[in-house]
Amino acid sequence: MFRLTQYMHELVEPTSVRRRTGPVKPVVIWNLTRRCNLRCRHCYTTSADVQFPGELNHAQAMGVLDDLAAFGIPALILSGGEPLSRFDFFELAERARALNFRHLSLSTNGTRVAEHADRIEALGFDYVGISLDGIGAVNDWFRGVDGAFDAALAGVRACKARGVKVGLRFTITEDNAHTLPDMLDLCEGEGVDKFYLSHLVYAGRGDKHRGEDTAHARTRAAMDLLIERAWDAVEGGRPLDIVTGNNDADAVWFLRWAEDRFDARRVAHLREHLEAWGGNSSGLGVANIDPQGKVHPDTYWSDYTVGSVKERPFSELWTGSDPMLATLRQRPRPLKGRCGACAFQSVCGGNTRIRALQVTGDPWAEDPACYLSNEEIGVEEAGRLAVTPFRGKSHDPAHRFF
Repeated sequence: MFRLTQYMHELVEPTSVRRRTGPVKPVVIWNLTRRCNLRCRHCYTTSADVQFPGELNHAQAMGVLDDLAAFGIPALILSGGEPLSRFDFFELAERARALNFRHLSLSTNGTRVAEHADRIEALGFDYVGISLDGIGAVNDWFRGVDGAFDAALAGVRACKARGVKVGLRFTITEDNAHTLPDMLDLCEGEGVDKFYLSHLVYAGRGDKHRGEDTAHARTRAAMDLLIERAWDAVEGGRPLDIVTGNNDADAVWFLRWAEDRFDARRVAHLREHLEAWGGNSSGLGVANIDPQGKVHPDTYWSDYTVGSVKERPFSELWTGSDPMLATLRQRPRPLKGRCGACAFQSVCGGNTRIRALQVTGDPWAEDPACYLSNEEIGVEEAGRLAVTPFRGKSHDPAHRFF
């Protein structure tokens, strides 16, 4: 995750750079279940409103919580599917809160939040992230259920009414990019605490829709808008926190924006912070446990399994000798193509490896979603990797542009 607003504050009120030392305990994103009441076009878990076999039972899930707490992870995100669809969700959430995780979050489609808002407040979640992929009918088309937008917005309002910190997550594609300004307006109007723009990752149903990934020019325009809105909020003292995910080239784009507006000393300070962050953290600062208990380098890398918590504790799997985790933790990573030659490897960490894997079969190839030019990343002119669109039925909404 690239914390745009946080790094903007470094340009205004610089703080000391804190670099990672020793082994890193990861943020764990735990997909509690694949069951979900929506049918999202870009769902990376290919969820549906059915009971999937092999998911962790109650005792196994409770054991995972105990192990994660003893291991000392910095944050736990309960996700899905729709986590509120799991039969023992509130028992697990209550146990997680009793174990005093430093940061406990709920990642949800939001449609069932309003009906459970009192229990969510009582549990003391540090953050509730709700997914919306456009305004009104645009969101409902993406999410496959009429009324999903209204139900999720009711969830946002229920959280705000109870003082629960809430954010909106928006996955940008060709078919909803035009709604980004309205999404940001919605955040401001509803007092939403955080806006998270997610770039499309080619996993699950999202892989089928890779042809709808925003073209590089549109991604650049989206980032320009986010930077403009974030800077306006920082200058105006408004609390909206803007972050992005799944395209660490965003940090390089922001650094270049800063170079045009600030003196060399402040830009150098910003770059120090960005290099300390290090970009993509798959297999290092982030980990995933899927509904069946399999452990992955991140939530999108379901084809690679480190092991299963049904057989060994997460803490042992994460600190073992897995070769993929070892390579992901290398700095620099063994990157190829444009990513291997990029002058900003230390900032973005090579971006999202699963996209490279899905397009080329090689996890160390260049990320095709990097939207900076060769000149902008200090690479000599060369052929650029193309993303092959999925040849399936498509949708052509009336509006496709900002």
